[in-house]
Amino acid sequence: MDMNTALTVSKEEALALRYGADAIPAAGPWNDHIALLLSHRSVRGYRPDAPPDGTLETLIAAAQSAATSSNMQTWSVVSVTDPAVKAEFARIAGGQKHIEQCPIFLVFLADLSRNERLARANGTELEVLPYIETFLIGAIDAGLAAQNAVVAAEAIGLSTVYIGALRNDAARVGELLALPPGVAGVFGLCVGYAAPGVTNQVKPRLSQAAVLHHGTYDSTREAAHVAAYDEKLSAFSGRFEMAQTTWTGRVLNRMGKLKGLAGREKLGGVLRAMGFPLR
Repeated sequence: MDMNTALTVSKEEALALRYGADAIPAAGPWNDHIALLLSHRSVRGYRPDAPPDGTLETLIAAAQSAATSSNMQTWSVVSVTDPAVKAEFARIAGGQKHIEQCPIFLVFLADLSRNERLARANGTELEVLPYIETFLIGAIDAGLAAQNAVVAAEAIGLSTVYIGALRNDAARVGELLALPPGVAGVFGLCVGYAAPGVTNQVKPRLSQAAVLHHGTYDSTREAAHVAAYDEKLSAFSGRFEMAQTTWTGRVLNRMGKLKGLAGREKLGGVLRAMGFPLR
């Protein structure tokens, strides 16, 4: 759904799609940008035709306009077009063929190397580089930048999906992209025109009552909120997805066994080998 399509949906309809008709929050201010944000959905099938010239540069301009901690700009991005590399990324990500289909595939990076090179050129040392906080800054910066790119893409009629499964083998991703020490792929991003027939509906989320706390954290009614959401997500997945499941089922399946990390349980060691001491 692009901005023009999003504008045909009223505020109440947009909120009902995201939360369910029985859990519409008392949202106040509303405009075209908010309507577009609520229309977001992940798309896992793409046409091969490329967007207009300059689209990549537009998306990166949007990405670079995101907030960045203390203006350190500790992120970078690689645009990948080589079919063989994209095929290898698809394999790393557990066979996600849309990586090979999409005309624009981006790998967002936590990048401390640029600032380290800057320090070396000025004859100094950055004492904070080895610490977890600094890596988090890079990863968060990359996430903020990518989300800006996603919103920009959807505003011009493109579809997207994040590929966190690149972290299944962060070292191999680093090899394929020739990343120097102090740089790691945080996730990938598919961008392109949705393929015909690809189901891409707005997926319901937990109610605001489950995630919005006032003053202090309060989980006293959490079980009821989760039960209501399980019912909604089960109905949604039964209509639009291959397997019908509840949110509880997804969480327990994904997080209940170590195998759900698909290799990412080794990420700490991999990152250390890639130049992130993570003290």
